[in-house]
Formats: sequence, structure tokens, C-alpha cells
Amino acid sequence: MDGKLLAKNKQAYAEYEILDTFEAGIKLTGPEVKSVKSGQTKLQGSFASLNPVTRVLGLEGTHISAYKPAASVQVGYDPQRSRTLLLNKKEIASLIGKLKEKRLSLVPLSMYSKSGLIKVELGLVRGKKQYEKREQIKKRDIEREIGRKLKS
Repeated sequence: MDGKLLAKNKQAYAEYEILDTFEAGIKLTGPEVKSVKSGQTKLQGSFASLNPVTRVLGLEGTHISAYKPAASVQVGYDPQRSRTLLLNKKEIASLIGKLKEKRLSLVPLSMYSKSGLIKVELGLVRGKKQYEKREQIKKRDIEREIGRKLKS
């Protein structure tokens, strides 16, 4: 990822084990682009769904607030509507195979601006078990404690 970070899904890093990442474009309306660039978006709880028949990738559950100066244009605006993600055919074909093969999901990890375009970093993830989450927290605490001891 290079460019300006617009939104990050911190919950995904805690809840899932990230196996692979993909960069996808996102199809937005003009006021939505302005809203995202001003930081009015939330990725928590969102996911990407893939329709294997039409081979269309959609971003579900992402909240992009209405852009206040464009209120007259955005009448009846749904902030959580499904948005189309743009990947090339080879990437979509490989995703179809991976999602069918194993118990994996697609989750947006971050949203950023790259050369004036808005991109979404998608992660191919597997859910962590409760004991794996506890182990990760314990490991992080131990590393933090070691860092404190080495500083003093």
C-alpha cells in the first residue's frame, strides 16, 4: 500500500489470520468519493462477497456517510449500500478457487488513495479461535515487557 490512508479495519487484524492481500478499486459516486477522502468511512464489520456466476465482487457493510455539501444530490442515500469492487479476471478466478476450497473469507483491511483513485486492500482471511487470540495478546504483552526492561 502506498498513498494516503483513509480508513483502516483494526478489528480484522485481531479477529482474523491474514493469509493473502489484494488491491482492488472501488466503484463510488462523486459525493461518496468526497466523503471517503474526508475520512467519513468505517470498515469495521464489513466483508466482500463474491458471486461466482456473474463474477462480481461486492463490498458489504461498509459505512460511508453522506457528504453534507451534496445533500440535495444524495436524496434517499443509503450509507451501507453494496459497492462493486474492481479486480481483473485472473484475480477473481483465483479468489473463486480459494474461497470454495477452504473456509476462507474476504475482508477489507484498509482504504487508501493512490494516484487520486480510491483503493481497497482486501485480505483473504481465516477466523482465529479464542485461544489463538489469547496467545497473541499474551505474546504482545511479553514483548512489550521485554522492551521496557531493555530500555531501562
